Amino acid sequence: MSAGSVAVAVIDDDVPFWDLYELGVVCTVFGIPHHDLADPWYDLRLCAVGGTGAPPPAAAGFGLRTPYGPEGLVGADTVIVPSVPEACVEGGRELPPELLGALRAAADAGARMVSLCAGAFALAEAGILDGRRATCHWMHTEELARRHPAVDVDDSVLYVDDGDVLTSAGVTAGLDLCLHLVRNDLGARAANQLARRLVVPAHRPGGQAQFVDVSVPPVGDDGLAPVLQWATEHLDRPLTVGELAARAGMSPRTFFRRLHGATGTTPLKWLLDQRLARAQELLESTRLPVERISERCGLGSAANLRRHFAVHFGVTPSDYRRAFPAAA
Repeated sequence: MSAGSVAVAVIDDDVPFWDLYELGVVCTVFGIPHHDLADPWYDLRLCAVGGTGAPPPAAAGFGLRTPYGPEGLVGADTVIVPSVPEACVEGGRELPPELLGALRAAADAGARMVSLCAGAFALAEAGILDGRRATCHWMHTEELARRHPAVDVDDSVLYVDDGDVLTSAGVTAGLDLCLHLVRNDLGARAANQLARRLVVPAHRPGGQAQFVDVSVPPVGDDGLAPVLQWATEHLDRPLTVGELAARAGMSPRTFFRRLHGATGTTPLKWLLDQRLARAQELLESTRLPVERISERCGLGSAANLRRHFAVHFGVTPSDYRRAFPAAA
């Protein structure tokens, strides 16, 4: 279990404000040490690529001063492209050749390649996404598919984990993907605790829809939050949609519609995701047998837990526990 090094490609040394979102997400997750969750934490370095050397106008952005250039991307365990300039997305400007060369070299050296939002254009231009499924912000997916027909562009998901290459949609989806990386590297407990400190949901699967209809609730309406919080505290129970709807003061049909609109998933799928996330944490933090963990998560039998766990995470509960022996 190791955090490793993370190298971030920042295009230009005059970073516009609208590119701050994704860069801020990366720096927040990987650049601030949390030694109580994992020691050592990630080793983050920002790598400036293709800078003009001129300070930006005060209203346009800020300058980046870093000892690392594009060569700093090569040799990192994880390489992240948080965004690219809007002109590169629209086709009015080419991406810096030194960036594309460094991305190819990093991928050839075995780095895990990651893009957030429009950063997918850089990975695609470098040929790293050819033959792979990928995503980016829904406003850019059509252009990404048009310019890179060898890429299987999916505009309906928050992020895509294709093993050693991962891509995500916009800001919040980028945060979901970064927490997903922490979960894979350091385990569910570290990811859940970090999410709590950032006051965000601990786990949103990448397959959730980018388009969600989150309506402004009427004044005095507490919404779904209380009942969903209650559900996560009672996962050992055989919860039903009808019971949750009744607690929310809604009909099952209305509850289904409201939850799907807020999360992009169904109540049953949401419950299964929460049960499996709880199973991850218990596998790491306790020595309970799989049978007891399945009961505490509300998945019934150990066989049922093993089946869902393998489908969802690609490994058995026992293999997952062996991957995180320190926490256990």
